[in-house]
Amino acid sequence: MSEPRALDILRRVFGYESFRGEQQAIVDHVIQGGDALVLMPTGGGKSLCYQVPALVREGTGVVVSPLIALMQDQVDALTELGVRAAYLNSTQDWRVAREVEQAFINGELDLLYVAPERLLTDRCLQLLERGRIALFAIDEAHCVSQWGHDFRPEYMGLSLLHERWPDVPRIALTATATEVTRTEIAQRLSLDEARHFVASFDRPNIRYRIVEKNEVRKQLLDLIRTEHAGDSGVVYCLSRARVEETADFLCGHGVNALPYHAGLSATVRASNQSRFLREDGIVMVATIAFGMGIDKPDVRFVAHIDLPKSVEGYYQETGRAGRDGLPATAWLAYGLQDVVQQRRMIDESPGDEVFRRRLGQQLDAMLGLCETVECRRVRLLAYFGQQIGPCGNCDVCLEPPQAWDGTVAAQKVLSAVYRLWKERGQRYGAGHIIDILRGKSTDRVSQYGHDALSVFGVGADLSESAWRGVLRQLLAQGLLTVDHEGYGTLALTEGSRAVLKGERQLMLRRESPKAGRAARTGTVRGRSPAIELPAEAQPLFEALRAWRGDVARSHGVPAYVIFHDATLREIALARPTTVDELGRINGVGARKLEAYGADILERVATLVD
Repeated sequence: MSEPRALDILRRVFGYESFRGEQQAIVDHVIQGGDALVLMPTGGGKSLCYQVPALVREGTGVVVSPLIALMQDQVDALTELGVRAAYLNSTQDWRVAREVEQAFINGELDLLYVAPERLLTDRCLQLLERGRIALFAIDEAHCVSQWGHDFRPEYMGLSLLHERWPDVPRIALTATATEVTRTEIAQRLSLDEARHFVASFDRPNIRYRIVEKNEVRKQLLDLIRTEHAGDSGVVYCLSRARVEETADFLCGHGVNALPYHAGLSATVRASNQSRFLREDGIVMVATIAFGMGIDKPDVRFVAHIDLPKSVEGYYQETGRAGRDGLPATAWLAYGLQDVVQQRRMIDESPGDEVFRRRLGQQLDAMLGLCETVECRRVRLLAYFGQQIGPCGNCDVCLEPPQAWDGTVAAQKVLSAVYRLWKERGQRYGAGHIIDILRGKSTDRVSQYGHDALSVFGVGADLSESAWRGVLRQLLAQGLLTVDHEGYGTLALTEGSRAVLKGERQLMLRRESPKAGRAARTGTVRGRSPAIELPAEAQPLFEALRAWRGDVARSHGVPAYVIFHDATLREIALARPTTVDELGRINGVGARKLEAYGADILERVATLVD
């Protein structure tokens, strides 16, 4: 009996004709009282997997959500659909909180959002004992993993939900988890008997591009100007200072950019996040503290100007682009200094040897993704245990790099590092070693007498950029290491010996001459014809967007809470003339049809006529 009712709610409330992928199986399983662990990519429709069961089952669905700032938007979106939703968090005064608590006790809520810190208080647990709970949904469940990129210690206590409410189904959801992390989530949340649902991790609408870093702020500006002018986007940086510098740089060049990091006041962070969610064309420059759980569907690009620490983090962050299914760009600029810095951070981390080893493994996987000569998506999805063929929508597929025998070049680098240590008892950084190899008689080279070394000038055949690429790949493959006690100087590893002796051949990556450049003519890279509407539909789409903006401002919610761009595009293409025709558009549920149907049909009639 659950399937017809669930499908009716999907159509009537949410405005979708059918479930996608595993959604139907997950919904039915939870409705019948089963526990579930759901892995589904960002934009794959995870929220429906608990929202629909919460509306079918008796009682209130309690959603554990890690970010207080986003609860308001999630509740606003549900309220627009006619769903009785509320949240409890520290932003409310006691009177509002009391009203929400009473509504829950009275059975007047379909969904209640609570932060894990709030949920675990005695007051909240006692409140939940007084109401009827339909299910528990634990969103962003990877936060429970100590090996994950978003570890939240509060999640560790959520196993008590099973202890106190053993008969209430629980559904844990995340967009990123390897098999190891998935096992850890199940163990820590006492989901040992839960059924696992693992959807495809592929986001085919995202174009992955990784370029060599060279004046990265100018590269970023070029990307925005040539491919994403006026688009919403996120730029990730490793440090707070870099966030501020980059946001100022972009603003100084006409880009509407805002900073976001933990060093800003809570008021400024909330204001900037609110603007990003509610306004079009904002570029948020942020540390990784920003973005978890963001529902904004029309983020057209995510850029990293520093190397992410892990593939999980990179996938999670890039997944915030193109949630609406339309073309989007994931762009990463990566260079030699990134590798040196990350290796040093691991060596200096306060954890034990096991912890540092795990960090090193995560970095190695990320470096492998950066240096691969095969399809990026093949390599990325293989990390999560999924096998696919070449995607045709990443930089490697579109502009394949060359693989070249770098054994001799590697031997020259390793020999230089070895001779500096053996003959002088010292180690030096990458720039100095490159100067020696290329035979540059700099003041420093001459001062230390390094122009007398046998390796001086043996690498004049390669450019400085090429040598930096060789060094970067030797570091990435563990054939060189960073001596953090020597301020980032380079040293040999156990693996260096085989290369120096000629016992190991090294095939290295050489970038295509065009790789990383923004398209200047013809079709703009990062976009595809699918994102462009026919000329005759564009005026109606823009009119609907303007109308949506006015409605959103009057309601005090982000525009996408009213309708997604994808829905407005479908309306502009279909040009419905009746309520029934409009009701068949994806994303137009009964409540929205009643509230906005007449206005939309009036605009369609005006512009079509």
